[in-house]
Amino acid sequence: MTQHVGISDDILRKIKQIEIYTKRLLNSSLVGDSRSAIKGTGFEFDQIREYQLGDDVRFIDWNSSARMNKLLVKQYIEERSRTILLAVDVSSSSFFGSAPTLKHDIMAQVASVLALVADCGKDRVGLLLFSDEVEHYIPPGRGKFHTRTLMEYLFGYKPKHSLTRIATAFEYLAQLKRKDAMAFIISDFIDDTLENPYLSLIARSYDLVAIRCLDMNEMQLPAIGFLTVEDRETGEEIVLDMRKHNKKIMHQFFENRLLEQNRLFKKYGIGLLDVSTARPFIGDIIRFFRRRMRY
Repeated sequence: MTQHVGISDDILRKIKQIEIYTKRLLNSSLVGDSRSAIKGTGFEFDQIREYQLGDDVRFIDWNSSARMNKLLVKQYIEERSRTILLAVDVSSSSFFGSAPTLKHDIMAQVASVLALVADCGKDRVGLLLFSDEVEHYIPPGRGKFHTRTLMEYLFGYKPKHSLTRIATAFEYLAQLKRKDAMAFIISDFIDDTLENPYLSLIARSYDLVAIRCLDMNEMQLPAIGFLTVEDRETGEEIVLDMRKHNKKIMHQFFENRLLEQNRLFKKYGIGLLDVSTARPFIGDIIRFFRRRMRY
């Protein structure tokens, strides 16, 4: 149990519930055949060659041996463990929610499910928490204890900074120089630094996926006359006129922001998965991850 974050009994119960629910889905028909999540023997077939003294008799290919009239064995190479990096936004805008569940909690759940499914597939998982700076980094590892540590940081970490700067996460990922790694950027993407010099670099270096977590009221504000809103990151308050005409303008603004982000993701070949506080998502996350990782 990590001592670096505040873990309350409520958080521990939440972590346990996610572990149980995710494992239940992994073993159910809701997300496909659970056997596909296990990589089998951990070895990949390479070639058939002639038997040599000391070879494991279990790998003898009896059919090929009979056809060729000599003893042949199947040769395997050990599968390379894949690396999954989870970059999670912990800025103040993530601590917003018009529903009982905050975006921060949704992002923590998303990252936790990804870590659990990756651990089931024997992959190594690392965690990067960022705001306008890199708040914390846990190098990739595997195993139940490592996965539980990641989840404790996801739910229990107290951010030191409030602003969002996604370019900071991109820069850090670029400096890690992980080969053949998959990176998930989990954020609300309410930030003007999305398009930056590091974006194209890490899109080429990583199999990159953006998971966009938004509250419904961040996509379409209600028409309730004048509305006072506060910027969670700066503390600035403004009054919005949300009568019919201005509501349409605000809706267009939100829609244009999403369309521009979608354009960028498509331009750089970045996968995109939208997660909302308004509907269940764990099954979708598991299905998406399995398709992407092909297991």
